[in-house]
Amino acid sequence: MKKILAAILAALFALVPFAACDGGEEGLTRVRVNEVTHSVFYAPMYAADALGYFAEEGIEIELTNGGGADNVMAAVLSGNADIGFCGPEAALYVLIGGSDNVPTVFGQLTKRDGSFLVSRVDEKATFDWSKSLAGKEILAGRKGGVPAMTFETILNEHGLYDGQNVTMNYDINFDYMTAAFESGTADYCTMFEPVASEYEKAGKGYVVASVGEASGEVPYTCYIARESYIDANEGVIEGFLRAIMKGIAYVNGTDSAAAAAVLAPYFDGTELSSVQTSLESYKAIDAWQEDMTMTEAAFNRLQDIIDNSGELERRVAFADLVDTSYSSEIYAGLNA
Repeated sequence: MKKILAAILAALFALVPFAACDGGEEGLTRVRVNEVTHSVFYAPMYAADALGYFAEEGIEIELTNGGGADNVMAAVLSGNADIGFCGPEAALYVLIGGSDNVPTVFGQLTKRDGSFLVSRVDEKATFDWSKSLAGKEILAGRKGGVPAMTFETILNEHGLYDGQNVTMNYDINFDYMTAAFESGTADYCTMFEPVASEYEKAGKGYVVASVGEASGEVPYTCYIARESYIDANEGVIEGFLRAIMKGIAYVNGTDSAAAAAVLAPYFDGTELSSVQTSLESYKAIDAWQEDMTMTEAAFNRLQDIIDNSGELERRVAFADLVDTSYSSEIYAGLNA
């Protein structure tokens, strides 16, 4: 955990602060959102933007890719982002580290791991977690990151342990795992959509399992902001959550082909059919938290996963990190 916290602080000090820009288009408040990566996994947020749900709330989002939870957290702590979108473990590490500037988790979008396990060989019909992965090398994320820790928990539940009867390769940065796999590193690699589908379509590998389906529910990707920002911008926080909840309802309730056409501009260079396939994959595993409200049980499951990987110095209380008041009230209002 100390290594992860150090990485967050290093990223923070490396940032060059710039002035916050409150003015978006005329009449709209610009909200700077730094996302951990860009994926169809986060389709409801992009749908909310494309369909004008944010604009209806008087918001214009400025979306940037942080390329990792550490960078997202650093952007939030430095004030270079108003809202961070990443795994809640980043905020958890800051809290455990004793900081007096701990961001608050105020909404949850995804409720399980969104990656899919890709094999070099076609074993769709025969894949078995215990038998297929024994003795193999796997690229599943960086050490201390929730993707890797979630995957490690799945392995352990199937009698596989890193360094004993399976090898977890933590040496490759998240953004470069697919390239490393394609160049010959490891036997398996986890990939998000639409990368996994396009990789298979190109004949480079085979999607054999859903990591999220195997792991069960985990508060995987959440919205985080400094308490001072939330207190000063309650209307923005409420409108932001309301817009995304509408995005979730749209994606879940709309034919995937039609939704893919709406989302296509957010995935330049990706075939429309791949976006559609990705949506169908995420719908199939029930990827999104409809009420955007994290449960204490899910939070404790996350701490179990981190603890299992030896990265948790101490457990923390749910209420010390998570504020569910905004999301629960807004969801109730939308469904009254």
